[in-house]
Amino acid sequence: MNLTITPEEREALLADARETIRAALERRPPEYKRSAELARAVREGKSALSKPCGAFVTLHQGKDLRGCIGRMIASEVLEKTVRIMAGEAACGDPRFPPLTRSELGGCTIEISALSPLERCPGPRSVQVGLHGLYLVHRGRSGVLLPQVPVEQGWDLDQYLAYICVKAGLPPHSYDEPGAQLYTFTAVVFGEEPAP
Repeated sequence: MNLTITPEEREALLADARETIRAALERRPPEYKRSAELARAVREGKSALSKPCGAFVTLHQGKDLRGCIGRMIASEVLEKTVRIMAGEAACGDPRFPPLTRSELGGCTIEISALSPLERCPGPRSVQVGLHGLYLVHRGRSGVLLPQVPVEQGWDLDQYLAYICVKAGLPPHSYDEPGAQLYTFTAVVFGEEPAP
């Protein structure tokens, strides 16, 4: 992935995500803050924040997943994608009830800025820990971010099986005729968990 996100940009995106969620929970417009230098770089298109980029926002409560929503395709600039996905991760993930104000303080936020999708030349070319997977087959789809198999301790065979399960398909469906398996990479960063 050619996208470089500076420490200041990462901090700004994490602050944006938290402010988006806090503002939604408090039913007020968000107030995003930028240094004058970063604001100028964004306006001039010289910041990673102003580049079209797919992204996922993941919420954790301790070690538990509390919400994760993203957009694979770079239809918006990174700054806007993160803001939209933060609100969705907090209130729109169908696996969880909407986040409450009392939960927000105990949540940490992780952002994954995605490279464009590439058609996988073969399942054995997938590198665990580097490649995320996106599978489309039989009218279903599933996605796993690159950090998931590492967090779960999966080897390549387990990773390939689980992308199928995530798509609601049998474990070896990625190898069937018509299956479309894509890889992508991600720049992943997040808040430090509270001690």
